[in-house]
Amino acid sequence: MFNKVILVGNLTRDIELRYTPSGTAVGNTGIATSRKFKSADGQQKEEVCFVDLTFFGRTAEIANQYLRKGSKVLVEGRLKYDTWQDQNGGKRSKHSITVENMTMLDSKGSTPGGNQGGYPQQDNFGGQQGGGYQQNTPPAMQQNSYSAPQSTPAPQEDKIPEINLDDDEIPF
Repeated sequence: MFNKVILVGNLTRDIELRYTPSGTAVGNTGIATSRKFKSADGQQKEEVCFVDLTFFGRTAEIANQYLRKGSKVLVEGRLKYDTWQDQNGGKRSKHSITVENMTMLDSKGSTPGGNQGGYPQQDNFGGQQGGGYQQNTPPAMQQNSYSAPQSTPAPQEDKIPEINLDDDEIPF
């Protein structure tokens, strides 16, 4: 079986970070995605979908550090079906996403709340299975064009491919 979900949207709330007794970080938040379409009568409509997200490990800590309510993010993960009993004894259920990879889509310095500390644009972070993250070098730390080229190029097979999205392709 194959279970993979890719969503692009804005966070609906700040990350709620907590730790398991074994020390693993767990972050919870939500994402809002939307699509615009024309109805049968020709009117422009918008459909919004809200989905809960769960981050684990280092990805949860990084998400908590850099992402805030309203941050634009691309997440890849697994769809999960949660069921529980409410206080009145009724059965409740919901679908959520267990995030395996994320890409921050806000540009540096444009985080909600005007945080100018920022982060490099389109960082790639591995999820629970990835065991770490790979980060693009911020422009301030990159070598300028006047320096000598590096003698040993970085291996290309270890790089995670980036997904290039134009603002026109994002439905919100």
